[in-house]
Amino acid sequence: MDFITDYFSKFSKDCLNIPYAKIKTLVEELKKLRENNGRLFILGVGGSAGNASHAVNDFRKLCNIETYAPTDNVSELTARTNDEGFETIFSEYIKTSRGCKNDAILIFSVGGGNIEKNVSINLINAIKESRNRKMQVYSIVGMSEGYAAKNSDISVVIPVINKNLITPISEAFQAVIWHCIVSHPDLAVNSTKW
Repeated sequence: MDFITDYFSKFSKDCLNIPYAKIKTLVEELKKLRENNGRLFILGVGGSAGNASHAVNDFRKLCNIETYAPTDNVSELTARTNDEGFETIFSEYIKTSRGCKNDAILIFSVGGGNIEKNVSINLINAIKESRNRKMQVYSIVGMSEGYAAKNSDISVVIPVINKNLITPISEAFQAVIWHCIVSHPDLAVNSTKW
């Protein structure tokens, strides 16, 4: 039971250290995005891709924000990976979607990408493409030193106490944070069933 007790104890402490003001600012920006008929593209790989898919549903259904996750289309994802390489799967999606200044990307990631370590280059390229198109860049990440945290207009960095658990805690908090956002009265225009 020591691991379980420790896990939830630190999880609770992490929760108290979440930067709530950044979440509030993100809610305000997403409200403006909706008012301007902007689209939201949620990007993530691995477990964060699963979170992106779930979050798309919530932003569309509860908040009436036109939202997409490129990883939901496995045929396009694998065709692009096969033909062009994994590094451009998101940036090419944004190009084809004609991303513009009214749109934004929201990145879910543990590390947020690292050029030197050649990690999550697809997220880095998406940020660069979004910047070229004057899109807003938001992120919910587990590391402040990653590319996404350093290059986002708003980045919610999850303060993980136990760095050995950075991946499961970061991915769990992505869900906690986006559920807070889609439940916020400034964004939620439709009710959940229960």
